[in-house]
Amino acid sequence: MTTLPAHVPAGPRVIVALDFPGADAALEMARRLDPTRCRVKVGKELFTSGGPLLVARLRALGYEVFVDLKFHDIPNTVAAACRAAASDGAWMIDVHAGGGRRMMAAAREAIESCPDRPLLVGVTVLTSMEAADLAEIGVPGTPEEQVLRLARLARDSGLDGVVCSPREAALLRAECGEGFVLVTPGVRPASASVDDQVRIATPARAIAEGAHYLVVGRPITQAADPCAALEAINAEVAGR
Repeated sequence: MTTLPAHVPAGPRVIVALDFPGADAALEMARRLDPTRCRVKVGKELFTSGGPLLVARLRALGYEVFVDLKFHDIPNTVAAACRAAASDGAWMIDVHAGGGRRMMAAAREAIESCPDRPLLVGVTVLTSMEAADLAEIGVPGTPEEQVLRLARLARDSGLDGVVCSPREAALLRAECGEGFVLVTPGVRPASASVDDQVRIATPARAIAEGAHYLVVGRPITQAADPCAALEAINAEVAGR
């Protein structure tokens, strides 16, 4: 099992994606779960609806929050956005690695002096994308090749790690070292639906391949018993 590097905060390795249209449903799910057993992720839809106040309310429930807004803009704008997310108490924030070295370096510099600096990770290739999708936007080669290219750039730009699919975790672990944080969405227990994900793996496989954190949404939030579903994934992560 991949262990967390020394500079990465200890705690739950499962990040539950609260992919709900509004704050009430997200908070109801958060109250059903346990902040000692998971972290939570607030993405674009939920943040647009609930804003920084929702992040504060989740933190008041005891959760560490991954603010998943995938910032991608000119360096100054992204830097300001990252600084704002950090001041709101985000535990982790992300930017699109495709924004380039200057953008990522500006984001890192913007949060460097923040108290309790959040982890900063770069999004490589979305787990819904295949080689044909990349070709349509003018990116040659396979998803794995593009992920590796962007991960190297993120590392060299000072980011703590990247978001990648479980399929690329072993490749990046070997290339970027144990201290480079890997966050993997596209994690599905063997019994779960694939939904709209393409490059996926089970929790045990993702951890074995080198992932530090697993982002899991519908297999937990749409389960009949979300707490039991979370515990089953935690047990798989722990190798039980």
